Amino acid sequence: MTEPRRSIRLDKWLWQARFFRARSISAKVISAGHVRLNGVKVKKTSTPIKLGDTLEFLQVETLRIVKIEALGTRRGPATEAQTLYEDLTPIPEISESAPEIERKGRPTKRDRRAIDKIKRGGP
Repeated sequence: MTEPRRSIRLDKWLWQARFFRARSISAKVISAGHVRLNGVKVKKTSTPIKLGDTLEFLQVETLRIVKIEALGTRRGPATEAQTLYEDLTPIPEISESAPEIERKGRPTKRDRRAIDKIKRGGP
């Protein structure tokens, strides 16, 4: 009888958990030093991870923080991949101070004249 896994390669787990679409991409992110394992930068793709470890990494300009809940045996569907981790990523706050810009398309000739007038600073 086989014993359950106690650890798995970091690049393989990131790929199985569907954070990256290819294992080579996850390996490049790790090699570039963009992944932290329990707060420590990791550069080796073969770094073993285990249950309870925390990962911090950039995914499309978003800092992701996840806690490993399971080690997985295959790259399955997204619903299965979501059971491998607990997402601890903070939800970004929406700034209400930024005004909404209403764009209605190309400015009319009258609008362009008004803009030119403002730029020139004249009457």
